[in-house]
Amino acid sequence: MAEPIDEYFTRAVSALTASRADADVVLRGISPQTCLDVFDAQLGSRHLDLAARWLRSKNQGFYTIGSSGHESNAAVATALRPSDPALLHYRSGGFYLARARQVAGTDPLRDVLLGLVAATDEPISGGRHKVFGRHDLSVIPQTSTIASHLPRAVGVAFSIARARKLGVECAWPSDALAVCSFGDASANHSTAVGAINAAMHTAYQGVPMPLLLVCEDNGIGISVRTPQGWIARTYGNRADLEYFTADGADVAEVLTVSQRAADYVRTHRRPAFLHLRTVRLMGHAGSDYEPGYRSGDEITADYGRDPLLGTARILVGTGICTVAQVLDAYEAKRADVLALATDVAELPQLDSPHAVMTPLREARDDAVRATREAASRADRRDDGPAVTVAQAINRALRETLTDHPEALLFGEDVARKGGVYGVTRGLAATAGAARVFDTLLDEQSILGLALGAGVCGLLPIPEIQYLAYLHNAADQIRGEGATLQFFSNRQYRNPMVVRIAGYGYQKGFGGHFHNDNSITAIRDLPGVVVASPARPDDAAAMMRSCVIAARTAGLVCLFLEPIALYHTRDLHDDGDDGWLATDHGGVVPIGSARTYGEGRDLTIMTFGNGLRMSLRVARRLAERGIAARVVDLRWLAPLPVTDMLAESQATGRVLVVDETRESGGVGEGVLTALIEHGFPGALARVASHDSFIPLGDAALEVLLSEETIESAAIKLVSGR
Repeated sequence: MAEPIDEYFTRAVSALTASRADADVVLRGISPQTCLDVFDAQLGSRHLDLAARWLRSKNQGFYTIGSSGHESNAAVATALRPSDPALLHYRSGGFYLARARQVAGTDPLRDVLLGLVAATDEPISGGRHKVFGRHDLSVIPQTSTIASHLPRAVGVAFSIARARKLGVECAWPSDALAVCSFGDASANHSTAVGAINAAMHTAYQGVPMPLLLVCEDNGIGISVRTPQGWIARTYGNRADLEYFTADGADVAEVLTVSQRAADYVRTHRRPAFLHLRTVRLMGHAGSDYEPGYRSGDEITADYGRDPLLGTARILVGTGICTVAQVLDAYEAKRADVLALATDVAELPQLDSPHAVMTPLREARDDAVRATREAASRADRRDDGPAVTVAQAINRALRETLTDHPEALLFGEDVARKGGVYGVTRGLAATAGAARVFDTLLDEQSILGLALGAGVCGLLPIPEIQYLAYLHNAADQIRGEGATLQFFSNRQYRNPMVVRIAGYGYQKGFGGHFHNDNSITAIRDLPGVVVASPARPDDAAAMMRSCVIAARTAGLVCLFLEPIALYHTRDLHDDGDDGWLATDHGGVVPIGSARTYGEGRDLTIMTFGNGLRMSLRVARRLAERGIAARVVDLRWLAPLPVTDMLAESQATGRVLVVDETRESGGVGEGVLTALIEHGFPGALARVASHDSFIPLGDAALEVLLSEETIESAAIKLVSGR
């Protein structure tokens, strides 16, 4: 079925006449060849949209969200350099084609079509998703379009300048700028508002922020209209954010204004907002029945603002092309795209779990291998004082900053104050304010900065002050950080070690936001490593492991630090210093557990605060004649399944001690792993209640207790 806009374009161009317009005035100094190049990218983008719907009709294509009406973004790409990293909106097809024109040896039409049919030959994701991305074009693939890529864009812009200041090699030239495109509806998302605020906040302090924000404003988000004039009113007069605007139907204006905006950002190293006024043609996607929420007159009224038609008017009006040449170019592009579409439609797709998961598996295997090798050759230090968990983490961070000049440590309160609990005390003085610094209070911006720094070649170590605060920004890990290697086939990586102070059992302080024991949101993220140290020596060694995993495999590592154990010194009795330990300089292989004791009656499997409680319970059990061994899982993703099975089989009885919640807690995964791997013995679990944690002593009513652990252990061993 023919698309109305396709037929309208042909009719409208056929009716054009050469007006002998003053070419210099119309083109505003833009060369005829540049105008032709942009028109070619626009034509390619339009016919890719038409081909997407044709492929879908034949059940050979899987994506029909197109760029029709937005093709003037090709002019934005023309105003930039191919070495300017780009994070693109899903309607930025014209930009992608124009960017590819700047780099020899690319075939962008085929690239996009390969994505539409999910072919394994697709050059960025290998058939895992339809994205605009290619490493040699400096286009970073984005899988989400509801503004979640904006915090990363801010991070990229910041890190280009910061890498130069530190003398660290960056993925892009020191005078590059980052460009990020998004829609007018997405501009209202809290993620976009927060990211733009972070860019302005940074610029206000005089810190370089070479970021070009391109809002492709078509006035509607699926079926919901953006109030007329809203984008201009909101961003047209903001301090620390230079505003530019252009009519997307006028390619010469877009070229001129885009060049001015790019020159401003590149010269001043400050953010700018380019408001590109566009239309949306052919609805939101192929499955979208646009007449269900827009009148026919409203839909057809947009046809006259088609950017392809606007460019055709300029070409014909200035005598650059005849009407026949424009129509011939339009139909020739259709033929080229359909021929390519036919060619790629039958190409192989991913055909097994193994094939789909290859990037995830390879990344994790690389990290495990690297940490095992590091553990085997680590020089053990037998001297040094016994320290607390907080002191051990501080020393490991100091070591990382010393050994790796690309490492950055940042978050709220980490610099001058040294962290809420003193964990980062003194590090800013040691490494300098350019590498250890405080951020604004916005977890999305903190993680977005880390995501951008990682792709730029830095090693970010952001801090999320409390576990509950992570949920304000979890999609920066789930939707952006965890997916990048998967959807770029490991061509792009965002290494980071995210420090998160968490869990319960704080005394005299807390409530829900400061005593949070829910980690369900991060337990099932493919490719993400979750470390949960409890003892000081493990805390230091596991920090080294995470740094190795990030640097060698590009992994996102979440480092869960038990607040209640930060400054704990004693284990069984006051003054015994049983929780202090010496950092021997070791490395803990990812996915390896640690066992305390050799008891043959019971295996207690735990982590975090559960380790200290279980060791205390184990001593009381021994007084009853029950010999228990306590296994610290240490790694919650991936779980140390091999060690779990070995320690379980040693006793034939397993009690899982889980300080997180009964529903969605860690214990569910531990029990499932044991059962699926054929453990035949007795199993039991204790966990905290399915409750938020209240203030004061009431918290102890819903958190797991030593008494509960001891009772369950006795019951399991006695066979009751």
